[in-house]
Amino acid sequence: MPTLNLTLESREGRKPIAFTVANLVIAGWAGRNKEAMEHHIRELEALGVARPAVTPTYYRVAAARLSTADLVEDAGTAGSGEAEALLLAKDGKLYVGVGSDHTDRKVETYGVTVSKQVCDKPVADTVWPFDEVAGHWDDLILRSYAVIDGARVLYQEGPISGLLAPQDLIGGWSADGKLPDGTAMFGGTMPVIGGVRPASRFEGELDDPVLGRKIAFGYDVKTLPIAG
Repeated sequence: MPTLNLTLESREGRKPIAFTVANLVIAGWAGRNKEAMEHHIRELEALGVARPAVTPTYYRVAAARLSTADLVEDAGTAGSGEAEALLLAKDGKLYVGVGSDHTDRKVETYGVTVSKQVCDKPVADTVWPFDEVAGHWDDLILRSYAVIDGARVLYQEGPISGLLAPQDLIGGWSADGKLPDGTAMFGGTMPVIGGVRPASRFEGELDDPVLGRKIAFGYDVKTLPIAG
């Protein structure tokens, strides 16, 4: 099982925290705002991705795909990022981070589960205690930028209130409503500004305007040739 060496940022300061990944879960179609979720479904339908049979859908992905690396290697140019909040459970406590559900959109047209598996999932190397943001969760803001044709553009932005609340998200996957220790769960994404498209670099952040802090990360995308 892979271990991520992270930094825990709390009201008490910063300290290292190691997170061993036993399970990686990608929650898809996890919108609380049904209109925004329908918009994202139509975005992907335009790329040939079938409408989900049920929402939310929970995709299991190999734990080794979770990474704090600043580079993703894609076969071809069909991959693109999605900024998402990340929930991590360790020693009975819940932590919050941010990452990218980087996905191959070509593969996604014939198998969403497979598309989730073929790409690494970069995450920020900093997390917050969930307890410190639970009371103002809906005030958190997800934001992402993409470098496309040499220009850095705003790719996603919006309040996390448009997505399922953590207790509802976890409750849909776990019978007892608790995230098991060693589990990392992506919490869903929001519509893209200008449509889903590839980029040479992707950056994401989780902004807490109440406590005045932010978790940010970024990664470059290296395109590998498709030989046949």
